[in-house]
Amino acid sequence: MPDENNVQTSAVSQTSNHEGKYLTFALGKEDYGIEILKVREIIGMMSITHVPQVPNYIKGVINLRGKVIPIINLRAKFNMDEIEHTAETCIIVVDIDGILIGLLIDKVNDVLNINGESIEPPPQFGSTIDTDFILGIGKVSENMKILLNINKVLKEDVAVAVDIANK
Repeated sequence: MPDENNVQTSAVSQTSNHEGKYLTFALGKEDYGIEILKVREIIGMMSITHVPQVPNYIKGVINLRGKVIPIINLRAKFNMDEIEHTAETCIIVVDIDGILIGLLIDKVNDVLNINGESIEPPPQFGSTIDTDFILGIGKVSENMKILLNINKVLKEDVAVAVDIANK
């Protein structure tokens, strides 16, 4: 049986590896963060061209300065209810191993520097629920930010993005 202190020390050292700057954003009442080095740019809403026969959370594509970029609605990806777009709705363009993907989100909050001591390990819900896409839970003042491993959130979408961009 593993020593509880060793497991706790391991979890702390893993989360301290995730300290750094995060772009934080909202989906509904929840706040999330993405490592700032993954973010290419933030753009306002623009016309999205629908692409048939893709998963329902892929809203379509945009033409950004001559590049075709697939747009993923994170609300739909996370099984959240759709809402009307507002003036704060925007697209975060992220770079996943050289592939640009747009994330449709409710609103951008801040860029925060979160130190390792303020990051808790991802919650464990048992073996049936996968939380690998969560780097940790950042505690900022009285608020919690779900820090996403965006590579794992989008792992199955990268191949679809490449297919869409090459059509």
